[in-house]
Amino acid sequence: MRLAELSERSGVPIATIKYYLREGLLSPGRQINARTAEYDEEHLRRLRLVRALIQVGRLPVATAREVLRHVDDDTLPRTIRMGAALWALPQIPEPDEDDEHVRGAHETADRLLADLGWSNAQALVSISPAYRSLVVAVAALRRLGYDWDPQLLLSYARLMHGAAVLDLDFVETHASEAEKVETAVLGAVLVEPMLQALHRLAQEEESARRYGFE
Repeated sequence: MRLAELSERSGVPIATIKYYLREGLLSPGRQINARTAEYDEEHLRRLRLVRALIQVGRLPVATAREVLRHVDDDTLPRTIRMGAALWALPQIPEPDEDDEHVRGAHETADRLLADLGWSNAQALVSISPAYRSLVVAVAALRRLGYDWDPQLLLSYARLMHGAAVLDLDFVETHASEAEKVETAVLGAVLVEPMLQALHRLAQEEESARRYGFE
């Protein structure tokens, strides 16, 4: 398809497509002559992915480019490729390790991982953004007087493991390695907000059943 058709089918303006091409978010089309290039279904799929990351996920262009670089890196094993793409997403700052609440949160998180038997997560605690996010959240709760101990977190963690199984079952329904990694990235950018919305809807429903409206 020509650029105009790519624009029409994707709903992305031609000027924006040209910008994505210049920024390396979209690979060049097949050059027909000096002024015209041809694009295919792969360009259309990638364009939709780029728009999802930038418009819905609100990623900066530079971050989207870094994420897609890992998505396209077929030299990496699948687990590392997925991890690299996910870790390229925006992350929270490092916690203040001198803060007593942060130290306590580390103890809680470490005990939780040990109780769960999540040995891979334990091996990555020094570099994992997810572990860092857990520590920061637990520390903030402790600072406010809410001590979410490992036993309380255990039930939530087991629910999340069930969600992770569903996530990867869905990832494995896709044919190519690139599509598998793309699906994992979209899970973080688009599915996590969806799960958060479902969580809040479930809270609203359970609250109404328990307490009514009076």
